[in-house]
Amino acid sequence: MNNSDAIADFYKKKNINIPTHYQWGTGYFDIIRIDNLQRREELISLISFTRKNLYKIKLVKGKCKCHYADKTIEINQYALMFINPTIPFLLEESDGSIEEYFCLFNEEFFSNYGNIKEYPVFQNTQENIFDLSEVQYLEFENMLNKIQAELSSNYDFKFDVVRNLTYDLIHTTVKMHNCLSTSSIRKNAYNRITLLFEELLALQFPLHTATDYIRFKKPKDFAAQLSISINHLNKAVKHTRNKTSSEIITERILQEAKILLKLTDWSVSEIAYLLGYETPSRFTFTFRKKTGIPPLLYRKDQANK
Repeated sequence: MNNSDAIADFYKKKNINIPTHYQWGTGYFDIIRIDNLQRREELISLISFTRKNLYKIKLVKGKCKCHYADKTIEINQYALMFINPTIPFLLEESDGSIEEYFCLFNEEFFSNYGNIKEYPVFQNTQENIFDLSEVQYLEFENMLNKIQAELSSNYDFKFDVVRNLTYDLIHTTVKMHNCLSTSSIRKNAYNRITLLFEELLALQFPLHTATDYIRFKKPKDFAAQLSISINHLNKAVKHTRNKTSSEIITERILQEAKILLKLTDWSVSEIAYLLGYETPSRFTFTFRKKTGIPPLLYRKDQANK
């Protein structure tokens, strides 16, 4: 079953009408406003169901916590968020209800219409969550209103307009917050190799089920995929990030370990094997060495927060 069929099947099972702005075979784009709990619960299932495929641009009003990868970010009133499907993300209300206004889309919707994933707001190495003033919030709300109005129109070329309006929102954010463009950091071959290495690493996450597992864990695995020597990979990464490739791999794996310990009930042994460790004891040793506490104590501390 391909992604289009899967999304359609989900709509059918949930008795949700397939929106007219769903483009069969060429991509998916939707815009949703959630201002009540029932609507939120109904749509969280859809978002979770297709999380690995859907990018999101989310405008939030209200006090809440944003669990982003292994970090927790406090939102005081207004925020704009850009969510890459490879990055684990969860919103938690902390004081009263929140309003969410967001668009969801897959990469195919922008096929041959610019490279959406290359924009700095969707890069793993950039800030993706921006605090807004009330004036800025209203500006972005107006942009989303225009997108929603266009999706509801009968204009033959409305999807092209939607793509333009979405890029306009992204460019406004990049200019407003002086985000670094991807091209500005790709200065030489070392940078290109490092970015490819980091992309291969990022594509292995997040792990959604207990049957998922990472394929590449050692520098030699990544070097083989990039058709370069281990020495060349290590030299490029060290030059660009001032860290070894092993350090970066371990940091990302431990980041995922923290997420799994915090958000799942999987055992330490299950998590260890899914993350490529030969034994649970080796995983526990590495986790304790890097964090100062064993995995089970970390899980207990997170549950008490």
